[in-house]
Amino acid sequence: MLPPIKTVEKSASLALPIAKPPWTNLGRELESALRKAIFDFSLIDQTTQKIAVALSGGKDSLSLLYLLHAIRGRGFPNFELYAIHMEGEYSCGAGIDGSFLGKICKEIEVPLLLCHSERKLEQLECYSCSRERRKAIFAAARGVGAETIAFGHHRDDSAQTLLLNLLHKAEFAANLPKVRMQDFGVTIIRPLIYIAERDLRKFAEEYRFLRISCQCPVGQNSKRKEVDRLISLLEEAFPNARSNLAKAGLLFGSQKAMRP
Repeated sequence: MLPPIKTVEKSASLALPIAKPPWTNLGRELESALRKAIFDFSLIDQTTQKIAVALSGGKDSLSLLYLLHAIRGRGFPNFELYAIHMEGEYSCGAGIDGSFLGKICKEIEVPLLLCHSERKLEQLECYSCSRERRKAIFAAARGVGAETIAFGHHRDDSAQTLLLNLLHKAEFAANLPKVRMQDFGVTIIRPLIYIAERDLRKFAEEYRFLRISCQCPVGQNSKRKEVDRLISLLEEAFPNARSNLAKAGLLFGSQKAMRP
């Protein structure tokens, strides 16, 4: 049986998809994987007081928000949790309305901070859009005193990044679980780094918050999308290609990045 959707406002017909313990079997597996990543890479410690989640409203970032909310005070400090959402006519995300996310965040008592992008269709470009989005998120997080920012990048994202960097720049580098951004005074963490995208999709289906992953017209034809299709082709001959790429990125890419 699927978990019920919690309805917040009696007068509203909209039911909010709130995911929280007691988990389904998959939910327990995802929380365990998240806890392992936090432990293995020291993503959260006793000094962590505030964490901001970059919340697009898609399956990955909402899963991250729900899972971090669930572990607060349960083997970890009872840190303050914030959500930061980037609005705009075009945004790299699920295209979820900020007011809808606001209702979700209100229900789980997480403050939602809204940033806005003025970009038009002719200005869309993945690299510059990403830089703009991150700078806005970093500034919003610092505004509430949150020096740790959690992104919803998962295992498959890391595999794509590794192959993209290898083919495009001859660089062996995947997504790092933890990155100190010295110029901005914040630290990025990626607690979903061990979790496969298919499991996040299933989790979102179980709790009924699955949305389209990206509505940006440029992002649908990006090099990252091409690399993802290439990995799918590799999996036909090497079924573990995706997981092995992600594992190699953590085993060797992290060591390379952490050398003095």
